[in-house]
Amino acid sequence: MPFTPFHLGPGALFKGAGGDRFSFMVFGGAQVLMDIEPLVRILRHDGVLHGFTHTIAGALAVGAITGALGKPISEPILRFFGLLRHPIPWKVSFITAMIGTYSHIILDGIMHADMEPFWPLIAGNPLLGLVDVGLLHILCAICGIIGAIAVAVRWSARNDLER
Repeated sequence: MPFTPFHLGPGALFKGAGGDRFSFMVFGGAQVLMDIEPLVRILRHDGVLHGFTHTIAGALAVGAITGALGKPISEPILRFFGLLRHPIPWKVSFITAMIGTYSHIILDGIMHADMEPFWPLIAGNPLLGLVDVGLLHILCAICGIIGAIAVAVRWSARNDLER
């Protein structure tokens, strides 16, 4: 299913660990852009849902686009909601985008038989079934919970310092 919230669990963990060196907004944008191709393929009733964007080359391309769009789209939204402390550095936008796209193909590679994540280097999907899908969902949810706690601790510590 495109646009699964489970991909956001690891993103929350990365945000909790990375703080201002990681943009959860850019990460989320990368997840959405990665799943546009499967959505279009679902609507077209294609047999293969995860094509080029779900390969190492495709993730690089989508990551580059996300990195370029992530900063100028995310900053005004975060500013509007009063969540932007300082501008997102371009480096953070691009690194976050790449983490987003590559984590996406790893997670989807474990779940979807129609993927060839390491194309053109390796045919097939060596990630398939590496972890039970139910366990993968649980692990992603745990990452989200731990990440949310870490973000809350960082937020609280920052507010204490500003007082």
